[in-house]
Amino acid sequence: MTTTDPFGPGASPDPDDGWTDPTSPTDPADPTAGPGGEVVDLAEARARRPVPAPPTTDPGDDGEDRESVAVEPAPLGVPVDPSDETAVPAGRVRPVRAPIVPAWLRSRVAVRTAARQTSRNVGYAAGFHALRAPKYALLTVWWAMVGGFRLVGRLLRWASAEEGNWALRQDAARRNDTAAWLQLDRARQRQSTTRWPILGISTVLVLVAYLVVWFGPWPSLVRLAVLVGTVVGLARLGRPADRPILDRVTNGPAYRKLTAELVRRALTSIGLAGINSAVAKDPGAISFPVEIHRDGPGHLAIVDLPYGVEAAEVVARRGRLASGLRLPLDQVWPEPSPGHTGRLALWVGHEPASKMRPPAWPLIRSGKVDVFEPFAFATTPRMTTVCVSLMFRNWLFGGQPGSGKTFALRLLVAAAALDPRAEIRGYELKGVGDFADFEPVLAEYGNGFDEATIERAAGMVDWVYAECQRRSERIDYYRARGMAPEGKVTPQLASLKGSGLHPLVVFIDEAQELFVSRWGKAAGETLERAIKLGRALGVIILLGTQIPDKDSLPTGITRNVNSRFCLSVADQTANDMILGTSAYKNGYRATVFEPVTEAGWGILAGFGKPGADRSFYVAGPDLVRVVARAVELRAEAGTLPTPAERTRTTEVLDVLADVAAVWPLGEDKVWNDTLCSLLAEHRPDAYTGWKPAQLTAALTPHGITVGQIWGTDPATGKGGNRRGVTHADILTAITERERKRSG
Repeated sequence: MTTTDPFGPGASPDPDDGWTDPTSPTDPADPTAGPGGEVVDLAEARARRPVPAPPTTDPGDDGEDRESVAVEPAPLGVPVDPSDETAVPAGRVRPVRAPIVPAWLRSRVAVRTAARQTSRNVGYAAGFHALRAPKYALLTVWWAMVGGFRLVGRLLRWASAEEGNWALRQDAARRNDTAAWLQLDRARQRQSTTRWPILGISTVLVLVAYLVVWFGPWPSLVRLAVLVGTVVGLARLGRPADRPILDRVTNGPAYRKLTAELVRRALTSIGLAGINSAVAKDPGAISFPVEIHRDGPGHLAIVDLPYGVEAAEVVARRGRLASGLRLPLDQVWPEPSPGHTGRLALWVGHEPASKMRPPAWPLIRSGKVDVFEPFAFATTPRMTTVCVSLMFRNWLFGGQPGSGKTFALRLLVAAAALDPRAEIRGYELKGVGDFADFEPVLAEYGNGFDEATIERAAGMVDWVYAECQRRSERIDYYRARGMAPEGKVTPQLASLKGSGLHPLVVFIDEAQELFVSRWGKAAGETLERAIKLGRALGVIILLGTQIPDKDSLPTGITRNVNSRFCLSVADQTANDMILGTSAYKNGYRATVFEPVTEAGWGILAGFGKPGADRSFYVAGPDLVRVVARAVELRAEAGTLPTPAERTRTTEVLDVLADVAAVWPLGEDKVWNDTLCSLLAEHRPDAYTGWKPAQLTAALTPHGITVGQIWGTDPATGKGGNRRGVTHADILTAITERERKRSG
């Protein structure tokens, strides 16, 4: 015998029914409580239960089924891990609005580039088709005749109602179905009886319309438009689908507009496991926080990469990304985007950068430069101008041969030459004369990699440090009088004649030749101190090197230079030596540029967010024109250096000759302290403020050993050991130098 549960299978009893679990303990104080629990009248308990609302039934339902109960899903509880998306009150939401004026319309260069690109394409297409116009005219007339015959044939078939009916009648005749044949023929006769008048009337109306247009009071342009429209329409009707009249202007796509699907496909093809695994689980792992839009002569896509993938990893695979987009390498420009390290800015140009004509430097034909103000230096891949400044900055240029390093450095020298206040001194230690055109405006210039030229370059470094010391005293003087409130050179002081605080621009190209020479250690230490001191004193130092490593480029210099331009380099070490530690890891990689092919392209750092830029190319007649204008400006201002001034500059830095000239008579050994005092009296402009350690650094490259020397202090009359040199070492060094110069 089977016992039936009164509540149904799986049902839970309602506590309001008075039901008590038989296994629950009973209250011993209750006299009515039995050992097994309370006996309940089930009928009475059911009567007290609320009656559920009858379920909604279909109109066709007979309503007999009363046992069906709607089963509702169990409510879900609170998530164990709350969502990381924080709800923001509606009143505090700040919507990001799209700019009223598109980004590519805010720059004149971008507008001109886009207009030039469009006009060039339109002009090419117009010339292409204009040359083939006679051929197009003959083909159009021929296919218009064919189209005319086809139109007449179609109209006749329509009016006779034979289209489709004839095939059906033939089928009925083949089956010997006379009734079907007669029925089809009667249908055809009824249709043709109606269609022939329609065709006749329409033909007459069309002919009348053409006669009215042709002989009526209509302009000739209207007649010509109707004729051309008719001929073209008939030609389109008569031409086969696979034989176009117009030839193709291009045989392949030169530009592919960016789409989200195209970008996703390219990113999944570069071989990054983090991207591929995330997209396999969730196709939306690659998202676009900003709509893909036009930006200059191309389109820009801002991409949020999957979690854990950095934009730097994509930048490192620029070649694979270009392959995934099926575009040339110099048409695809990925770079990290502000926001977080997983956000990528992918810009794709209308055409490769090597085929885009870069704009000319705006200062070639006219204009002056104020070294205190920004001036045009480079362009981005989007053809927007990048402006830089010289004052309060020191520059470092690095790149392998053929990267365009010297041309970029020379551009800053050209800009400084257009400020007549600026004094320019420099050496190129390559020996090919890249800066020879600037010689008329240079206060000091050397060209070559021989020891004499390198020694003169080291002497210029010592002179620059002494100049910084002299300028610090001048700044202190003017600061006490309220003319230098921030303790640095101002435009007013730079323009004040006699202040001694005019801008001083010093450049050394191929600086590795100096730093690996026997004067290199001392020159590196002195130049590091000059870079630290000279920034606020109007001293601007420009360095260029092909070999950026710890031996060829002292790390103390790279740490203190605040403006850097890294062109094509071979490895990560060279990249970070120029741009700073972790630049390669953060996605700023000049290793992606190819020398010669992408000469002038590099990563510019120190002016906002680093990015890929191409320096303006100024050479040949353009450079001669700039130098001629600089000579004219300096002649008017009275700042054009004379040959006598250039000669004195090199003599000031001959430390050996000056030490020999001030050597006390009858002394074999002299302290460095004494020599520094005598040198300052001999030439105050060059040696004022020199310390014994500085003199030691200047004498060491000549092979002179500085050691402890016993002597007597003339001020106190007491003896002691101090660092100094011997007269014999000085004379030997001078003799050896002259022998090398003459031999």
